[in-house]
Amino acid sequence: MIVFAQHLIFAVVIFGISATITDLLVRRLRVMDIPNGRSSHYKPTPRGGGLAMVAAFLIGIVLIHLIGDRSPIYSLYFGGFLAAAFIIAAISFYDDMKHCTFKVKLTGQLLAVVVAMLSGIVIDVMHLPWLGLVELGGWAYPLTMLWVFGLTNAYNFIDGLDGLAAGTAVIAAAFLAYISFQQGSHFIYLASLTLAAAALGFLIFNLPVAKIFMGDVGSTFLGLVFAVMAVIAARYDHSHTSLFVVPLLLLHFIFDTTFTFVRRLLAGERVFMAHRSHLYQLINRMGLSHGKVTAIYTALAVLQGIAALFMVKAAGEVRVLMFVPFLAGYSIAAFGIVKQARRRQLI
Repeated sequence: MIVFAQHLIFAVVIFGISATITDLLVRRLRVMDIPNGRSSHYKPTPRGGGLAMVAAFLIGIVLIHLIGDRSPIYSLYFGGFLAAAFIIAAISFYDDMKHCTFKVKLTGQLLAVVVAMLSGIVIDVMHLPWLGLVELGGWAYPLTMLWVFGLTNAYNFIDGLDGLAAGTAVIAAAFLAYISFQQGSHFIYLASLTLAAAALGFLIFNLPVAKIFMGDVGSTFLGLVFAVMAVIAARYDHSHTSLFVVPLLLLHFIFDTTFTFVRRLLAGERVFMAHRSHLYQLINRMGLSHGKVTAIYTALAVLQGIAALFMVKAAGEVRVLMFVPFLAGYSIAAFGIVKQARRRQLI
């Protein structure tokens, strides 16, 4: 109980740091997001507020590593995690200020992923249904690259409505903290708790109508951190939490991004050009407010979190089945949304 109280106080401190920095950025930041034809907001709003989450989270995990009762993970893994998070945040904040080219952003993201992998954070084995423990061999690095790079961008693409990305971050990180703690985690439990607190400190300023946007510095940072924590939790933390937990916690984001990418690719659209045809954007453009769309996605995040609680207690062969009802439901909803959007000539 005393340890839990200490952790709770620690989380409150991280929340306070994040909220304080966010409030300062709201009043002082002069990097403005000016509405245009693709925007879902109507007045200039400061962007780059995700810097507060980054600062609070990095302060938190450094403190965990320095003053924790025991070394949470091997220092090389910790260093790679810290360096990758810092690189993605630095490149993305520069992009928020200067609007980098696609090549610069891509190079920065790949550099962050490579740094993490060079430190040893690699998906080299997986527990697969009916196959058991499978060594990936030469596929380890490409698969890790795909996972981390993919989730980094999926989270970035979803950050388009007030409270959407930050709200899901709070919920997903809270569930990951609870699950990993129950399974005996040392590092991921505290790192997830820190991430939830840091995201919550920003969220209170980002709820509809948002006073500040997180920008790429926040969204790409969240995506990379969740992706890397998933690998650490499965391979290097004491909990050895299933690698499938984070994909399930963020499945609605992953599905929205993947479905939209495939739909646009099949339609012959330029898939790397900015657009407003993600599922959440179409729902918003068809009449639902920012708050209602965010509430829907938040509710889905909670349901996915509850499913993850059951998944980690299920047998290996059953775990993958937890994805089925969500994927079926999301597929039915997605085709219905696209059909209605086409009727209204939104796509």
